[in-house]
Amino acid sequence: MEKLKAVLSFGGILTNSDIATILSYFEERELESGEYFLTIGNVCNEIGFICSGVVRTYLLSEGGEEVTRYFFRENQFIVDLESYYSRKPSTYPLQAVVKSRINCIRHKDWEKLTETIPQLFILTKVLSEALLLTKLKDTDFLNFGTATDKYREFIRRYPDLALYVPQQYIASYLNITPQSLSRIRKTIAF
Repeated sequence: MEKLKAVLSFGGILTNSDIATILSYFEERELESGEYFLTIGNVCNEIGFICSGVVRTYLLSEGGEEVTRYFFRENQFIVDLESYYSRKPSTYPLQAVVKSRINCIRHKDWEKLTETIPQLFILTKVLSEALLLTKLKDTDFLNFGTATDKYREFIRRYPDLALYVPQQYIASYLNITPQSLSRIRKTIAF
């Protein structure tokens, strides 16, 4: 929980006592590759923090194919915000793409903590805005350039993901076929 503790310490918003209280509500969970943190049709009742591993969110195309929307990495929170706040079933699953260790807190516990520790609301807002900005920057490169350009930028930004995330997930994230990605990978040296 040291990584989570470091994130909760961000900006000095929370006291050490507040952080200790918050951490006491988190439980650690391990997900194997392919296991889900959240499935389509279920309400998001937890917030997760990735201690190690990678989780993806995806959508289903009209043809039923999975299209990866985003990779959540170590030291990032995972949650379907729309489902979490609206209490409606999720339309975007959260799936581990490699073995992942996640610290989790239940919705009701987080809500109770934000009532008893007002500064937690401020930290939540700061972290949410930081995540949104990161996601926007992370996906900007997907709109421009050739498939090779996109893959080069992907490995520049995420060299670790390029090494151990399954190729089909990277291909769907870049909106290219796995065969095209395989050809591109042969021409680019790491």
